[in-house]
Amino acid sequence: MNLRVVTTTEELAEICRAYASVPYVTVDTEFMRERTYWPILCLVQLGRPRFDGESDEDWQRDGACIVDPMAPDISLTPLFDLMADRNVLKVFHAARQDVEIFHNLAGAVPVPLYDTQVAAMVCGFGDQVGYERLVRAICNESLDKSSRFTDWAKRPLTDKQLDYAVGDVTHLRRIYEVLSARLAEAGRANWLVEEMAVLTTPDTYDIQPEDAWKRLKMRSPAPKLFAVACALAEWREREAQRRDVPRSRIIKDDVLLEIAASRPTNAEALTSGRMSRRAGLPRDVVQDLLRIIQESASGKAPARPKEAVKPNAAQSALADLLRTLLKAKAAEAEVAERLIASAADLERIAIEAEPDVPALGGWRREVFGAYALRLKQGELALSANASGVIVIDLPSE
Repeated sequence: MNLRVVTTTEELAEICRAYASVPYVTVDTEFMRERTYWPILCLVQLGRPRFDGESDEDWQRDGACIVDPMAPDISLTPLFDLMADRNVLKVFHAARQDVEIFHNLAGAVPVPLYDTQVAAMVCGFGDQVGYERLVRAICNESLDKSSRFTDWAKRPLTDKQLDYAVGDVTHLRRIYEVLSARLAEAGRANWLVEEMAVLTTPDTYDIQPEDAWKRLKMRSPAPKLFAVACALAEWREREAQRRDVPRSRIIKDDVLLEIAASRPTNAEALTSGRMSRRAGLPRDVVQDLLRIIQESASGKAPARPKEAVKPNAAQSALADLLRTLLKAKAAEAEVAERLIASAADLERIAIEAEPDVPALGGWRREVFGAYALRLKQGELALSANASGVIVIDLPSE
C-alpha cells in the first residue's frame, strides 16, 4: 500500500510544511466517544491538490496521508499550526464534529473553513447531503462502507480500514473544486461565507455547564421543577466533564426529570421512583443529588425560555402559505429549503410583527425573506399550474 501513515512529529512537520504551500487542504477525522465525554481523536486524514508539475503517480502516492494521533512519538503541534494558517483553506464535509475536536485539543477553530455539505445544500443537493451521495454524483464513484463501524482506537488498523479512512479526503478534493466552481459561477460564494461564520465561532463549541438544561426535553415545566432540573443538569454536566464519561453514565435524562419533578428530601425517597429505582444510583451520586435539590430551593434558576406563541387560525393559514412560498423559492433558487428557513422561522414570520429570524437576513432575505414579508403584507399572491407554484405581484391599492 502506497498510503503514507504519519507516526512521528518530524514526519508530520514535513507534511505540514508541504501542505502550507497549497491553496487548500481536505481534512477529516476519525474519533471515538462512546465511553467518554470528550471525543478521542484516533486519525486525521489530510489531502491536497496537485503541485505544479507533479506527475499523476506522485500525486496519487503523496497527495493524501493519514496522521496517527495515538502514535507514541507524535505531537500534533505542526498540524494545529497548519489548521491556523489563514493562507490555506481547510475543506471538511459536515465539519461541526471535526472542528469541535480541533477546538477542544488546540483551543482554536481551523480557519479559513469550507464545509462541502453546506456548499452542496446551497447548490441544490438537498438537506444535509451525505458524503457518499456527493462521491456518486460528482466523482461518479462509489464508496466501500464496510469499514464504517471500525473501532478507530484499536491498533493495528488494516489496509482496508486505512483505505476507507483516506477516501474521505481524496474524493473531497474533486467535490470541493466542483462545488466552489458552481458557487462562483452562480455568484453565491458570499452565501457560503455567511454560513461559515457560525462554524468558525469558538462559542459554537464552548460547552457551558450552566446551559446544560437546554438539552432536556421539558414542555412548559412548573417553576420549581424547572429550577431543580436546571441545577441537576448543570451538576451532571460538570461531573461528566470531570470524569470524562458520557452524561448518561452519570444519570439519564428520564431519571433526572423524575427526580426534579418529585424533589425528594431523603435517600429513600430519591431511590424509590420508578426510573431511579431501576437506575441503581451509587450512594455518592444520591448524596450529591440531594444536596443539589436542597441548594436549588434557595438558588437562582436560569431565566425560563419564552414559550412559543401558538398561532391562531389565520396565522396558521399564513404559515401554510409561507411553506408553499418557501418550496417554490427554494426550487427556483435550487437551494435546500431547510437552509433557507425552518418551520419555527415560518411561524414566527406569520405571528410576530418584527421577527428576528435568519430567514429575513443576508442572502436568505434575497431568495425568500423579502417575498415572505410581501406575502404577509398582502402584496403577493400564490397560484399554480402544471409547472408548479406561481408567485403573483398584486397591484397596490
